[in-house]
Amino acid sequence: MYNFLPFAYFQDKFVPFQEATISIATHALHYGTLAFGGMRGIPDPQDPTQILLFRLDRHCQRLSQSAKFLHYNLPAQKIQAAIVEFVKKNQPTNSFYIRPFVFTSDLGIAPRLHNIDKSFAIYGLELGDYLSPEGVSCRISSWCRQEDASFPLRGKISAAYITSSLAKTEAVESGFDEAILMNAQGKVSEASGMNIFIVRNGQIFTPGFDQDILEGITRDSVFKIAQDLGIQIIERPIDKSELLIADEVFLCGTAARVVPVNRIENYYLSEHRPITEKLREKLTAITENREPNYRDWVFSISIN
Repeated sequence: MYNFLPFAYFQDKFVPFQEATISIATHALHYGTLAFGGMRGIPDPQDPTQILLFRLDRHCQRLSQSAKFLHYNLPAQKIQAAIVEFVKKNQPTNSFYIRPFVFTSDLGIAPRLHNIDKSFAIYGLELGDYLSPEGVSCRISSWCRQEDASFPLRGKISAAYITSSLAKTEAVESGFDEAILMNAQGKVSEASGMNIFIVRNGQIFTPGFDQDILEGITRDSVFKIAQDLGIQIIERPIDKSELLIADEVFLCGTAARVVPVNRIENYYLSEHRPITEKLREKLTAITENREPNYRDWVFSISIN
């Protein structure tokens, strides 16, 4: 059972979460014409009157870009201002997750993006670990990641998540925690809602944007952190067989943060994963505002 934050931003005002409802005839509900974002926030461990949001500007920018695929002009500055007020209104006391989104809000049956109303809304919930920090087991999904030629993969569009949902359920119902999707060319793409990295001989490798991945913000953060730690990180296609012989494999995303992979199919990976642990510890320190060199990644909001 989720513990939702008490207020939502809905129809240009703040209302109790239970009152932020839509009609069963809402266009986006039927056609997946919704773009969403997600970001984590925590009370500052040093000062609980301050709420820390990780890379707020990048999350707002990505949602603004995703909204363009719905023919909706929503400036990143407007998203950010609404999120800041949302946090002040809710005054969270535990680790939480914010879900801002835009959607086609007309009550219609024709699949279209022109001449149709769009809306912007925000809700949130308390959220601890999305996946076990001790590591997860993965299976190779029988479902393939969509191609950009037929789906706007540079946006975080809700319709894409039918594939993620199928893959996740397939994995869990067959005894695994998470799924790894291949792309149409048979190369590694991503997990059900996270980017994937492998470590071989002290180097990190990850699929590039040409492998039909989402442009992950945590992924971008891992790049910067690895470079600052002097660890080489290379984008290139990755074969399935490389997953099975990698020194380390880890997943990353806003909800999951950095999570090690313990097993892929029936292949067990090493419990010694120094690079994954370095990255995870560094990312945690950054989100808690304990790293002066990354202060520009942390947005602080006073709830006094």
